Amino acid sequence: MNTQEIIDIEDKYFINTFNRVPIVLDHGEGVKVWDIDGNEYLDFLAGIAVNCLGHNHPKLVKAIQDQAEKLIHISSIYYNEPATVYAKRLVDATNFDRIFFANSGAEANEGALKLAIKYSGKHEVLFCGDSFHGRTFLTLSVTDHPEYSAPYTENLPRGFKKVEFGNLNSVKEAITENTAAIIIEPVQGEGGVHIADAEFYKGLNDLCKEKGVLIIVDEVQSGFGRCGALFAHELFGIDADIMTVAKGIGGGFPMAAFLAKEDVAGGFVPGDHGTTFAGSPLAGAAANAVFDVFEEEKLVEHSKEMGEYFLEKLSALKEKYDFITDARGSGLLVGLELNFEGADIVGKMLEEGFLINCTAGNVLRFAPPLVVKEEEIDALVEALDKVFASL
Repeated sequence: MNTQEIIDIEDKYFINTFNRVPIVLDHGEGVKVWDIDGNEYLDFLAGIAVNCLGHNHPKLVKAIQDQAEKLIHISSIYYNEPATVYAKRLVDATNFDRIFFANSGAEANEGALKLAIKYSGKHEVLFCGDSFHGRTFLTLSVTDHPEYSAPYTENLPRGFKKVEFGNLNSVKEAITENTAAIIIEPVQGEGGVHIADAEFYKGLNDLCKEKGVLIIVDEVQSGFGRCGALFAHELFGIDADIMTVAKGIGGGFPMAAFLAKEDVAGGFVPGDHGTTFAGSPLAGAAANAVFDVFEEEKLVEHSKEMGEYFLEKLSALKEKYDFITDARGSGLLVGLELNFEGADIVGKMLEEGFLINCTAGNVLRFAPPLVVKEEEIDALVEALDKVFASL
């Protein structure tokens, strides 16, 4: 089939919930991808911060192939070695003690919220303005995007209160004796790549410890090397009680988890939560391969180094064009804020051979594979300069 035939079939049969870019991707290698017409692109979105090893990494591919020949799925009634090995590796690399596997970031956040509420015995949860934690009913309740939640307002669970991201007084005023937890993205990806002041994170940490409020860090987008540390909250000294992860941990294979401190994890007993597919042998094998490559190729350090280089280049563009209002980010989660809507720029960059996207209306978001090189960043910045010069 050609591109238009595939698009026509989807238009006829799919439930329409996505505004797709009109290309059909076929294969990839590293940071490069090709569509079925043979056009080549540099992928600076990486499946929205998912394909951390790039495309077609040989060690990840081999691990999936080898495991698929043995076992793909078994019930959670039984133990399996790949997921068990990975659980120990991930827990040992963090300040948490227990883990529960899920399939997606929304599922991980759903489980984390349930755990916090059940453990604490309280019913209020705080969330931040401009947050994004998922599209299930529970995670929509802590997602500050009315365009997603408005049709369901009367059906959403109660007990969730919004606070201002970066404003410690807003958090102080919202905490009551019934507050179980606050859920926060250390770096807000969907909200426009926002990072609060260091004083806010320290103050939040101290306040929550004083008031007995659990801290849930949503590291779905910011975690696993994306922001120049294994997990972004480590950069800000947040001593979280629960952490959610997804996206990059499987390198493209659906994989997620929430982790908790020992006492908090004890809030769940058998039957309180469950899953059919999560923690499968195949998912475990994929995640172990990703972890191996992280260690062998020092991708956390590489992410920090390339992120600093990228931000320096984008900051130079900001000095050149007065319609760029900010260049910000952490590691390889980077945003370029414009004083106009950015959707057209995404289209123009596609024509130049680059995959990027726009979030929060006017923030160009870049989340390339963590294996990206300086010359690939240079190529993107050169193309951006060309596009901006033509406006």
